[in-house]
Amino acid sequence: MAASSLQAGVLATIQELRPSSPLFTNGASLRITGRLQEFSVETAVAVIADEGATFRIDTQNLRDINFRIGSLYQFIGELFIQPDLPPDQAILQARVGRNVDGMDINLYRNSLELRRRFEEKYISTNSI
Repeated sequence: MAASSLQAGVLATIQELRPSSPLFTNGASLRITGRLQEFSVETAVAVIADEGATFRIDTQNLRDINFRIGSLYQFIGELFIQPDLPPDQAILQARVGRNVDGMDINLYRNSLELRRRFEEKYISTNSI
């Protein structure tokens, strides 16, 4: 059996998805969370928002998801950046999507920050 080329989605916030970020790499596998601001049935493109930042999600590969404006969603997929377009035209090609309305977004952000601090300390401790 061949090994899968799919990577786990790296936890990221929408605010981190800017050209200066190491996460902003074409083909990067990411997991992002935000409130649904817009959804186009014709193009299958959703726009999610978090703390004033927005990001576009291509949902054409997702099934059985009922999109509701204002609900909280989490997506895992690959980042696609077209060099001839502005950075705000980057899009996440979602392969997994779910409604996470029951999640406490502030607690999620706090746990993400704690996890990153732990990983930074653990990696620097083990690299000595």
